[in-house]
Amino acid sequence: MAAIIRDRAVVEDDRRLLGEDDALPGDDTPVIVTWERWQTLLDGTAEDDGRHPAAGVLIPNTLDLAEGWPLLQHRTVIALDFPAFPDGRAYSQARLLRDRYGFQGEIRATGQAVVRDQLHELDRCGVNAFALRDDQDPQGCLKAFETFSDAYQPACDGVEPIWKRRREAAAG
Repeated sequence: MAAIIRDRAVVEDDRRLLGEDDALPGDDTPVIVTWERWQTLLDGTAEDDGRHPAAGVLIPNTLDLAEGWPLLQHRTVIALDFPAFPDGRAYSQARLLRDRYGFQGEIRATGQAVVRDQLHELDRCGVNAFALRDDQDPQGCLKAFETFSDAYQPACDGVEPIWKRRREAAAG
């Protein structure tokens, strides 16, 4: 199994990402399936019939969460696709999942843009698990969470922005 970062610790990945043609395991093995495959498993309904209770879902960064949320809200793992550096749509999806929809489960970043330089900001947006690109050292990437001590804007992590702290100090 590959290592991932989950909740700022390097752990063995306990989930298997299934390709479109991979057979579903016959047991309770935790898997992640694509959004398209998830809809097929649900036979087009929002009801999970219990056949795949441990399934996480990898959603495309083009998915409108307002439409997809009813099918995702009972999952414990939602994986987001970060295919390239200039494409920030999955950052917005992470924020929406945490802030608007109150998702408490694992939000996993996957894709070619999941590298050390992005981890701090991904974490601030609500991502708590990182399937790093193959050329990344998970242990070395842990240092990314300590890169910045201050924040300049509010985010999911609850860190009070420096401008707000300075304003409160000046007023007090």
